[in-house]
Amino acid sequence: MTVLCIETSTAVCSAAICQDGAPVKQFITGEGANHARLLPRYIEQLLAFAREQQLPIDAVVLSEGPGSYTGLRIGTSTAKGLCYGLNIPLIPVPTLEVLCEAAKSKMSNDTCQMVNGILVPMIDARRMEVYTTDADGKARAVVVESEDSLLSLSPKDGLSTLREAVYYYFGDGAAKCQSVLTGARWHYIPDIVPEAQYIGRLIADRRPLTANEIAYYEPYYLKEFIAAQSHVKGLK
Repeated sequence: MTVLCIETSTAVCSAAICQDGAPVKQFITGEGANHARLLPRYIEQLLAFAREQQLPIDAVVLSEGPGSYTGLRIGTSTAKGLCYGLNIPLIPVPTLEVLCEAAKSKMSNDTCQMVNGILVPMIDARRMEVYTTDADGKARAVVVESEDSLLSLSPKDGLSTLREAVYYYFGDGAAKCQSVLTGARWHYIPDIVPEAQYIGRLIADRRPLTANEIAYYEPYYLKEFIAAQSHVKGLK
């Protein structure tokens, strides 16, 4: 199965072609607020590459959030347009899972040994708030004021065991938490970002959306989106 993967949930914008879970080609940049300009260019080049290599695209796989409101909207609208234009299905995958795949890949390449280790993905949600996962793998918005802010997401009956565990935290919301997570069990891993090349690993057993579902599909913002008031004269 060959899929076109899109990741725009953070300041890093990326798109990739993956075949049977393995990345074939990727374009990525960390330029920031240029997703709307760069993503169409990346996709155009990837589709041209796919035609040259005679790789028919079977589906579009989208990193669905949580993350940047604007980034998610850009990625989602692009993905939906591609699905209708190419008549192929859409497969959304959670961004925090993509982030964990990126961490696993880096830790494997760095031969980092995880002993009783727990992965703690963190996407910046401004101030001291991050998007992370609870013990059931569900996304949560958490204000990180202490270690207990994160331990409280775990089942109470496993708290004693979790206090002895080693935690690896990473993502664009992780660096600001270093001043709070000072215990020996907390290990910060820098330079981990969600990348499109890891999305292809996560589509097994995920149901593609039908055409009608794609029409009404929205990103997973996690928190309610509230549009800011325009400061442009004459607009309210």
